Amino acid sequence: MEAIRQFVKVKNQKISITLPDDFKAEEVEVIILPKLNSYEIPQWQIDEVRERTKEYLKNPKNILNFDDVLKEMEDDL
Repeated sequence: MEAIRQFVKVKNQKISITLPDDFKAEEVEVIILPKLNSYEIPQWQIDEVRERTKEYLKNPKNILNFDDVLKEMEDDL
């Protein structure tokens, strides 16, 4: 299933959505939700991502794959 997410402006109680050329469905389901105006990422989370990115850029070969991380977590239990 292909999903397209767009934020569009409402003008005169109407919206217009342009689909990509390769979108071939003949019928679609449309769900309309108001856009949330205030979504804040906690500062600790921003700091954590920046720190992880900095460490990755220092040594991109020194990463764990998902299975290794799960095994490491299980071993700690």
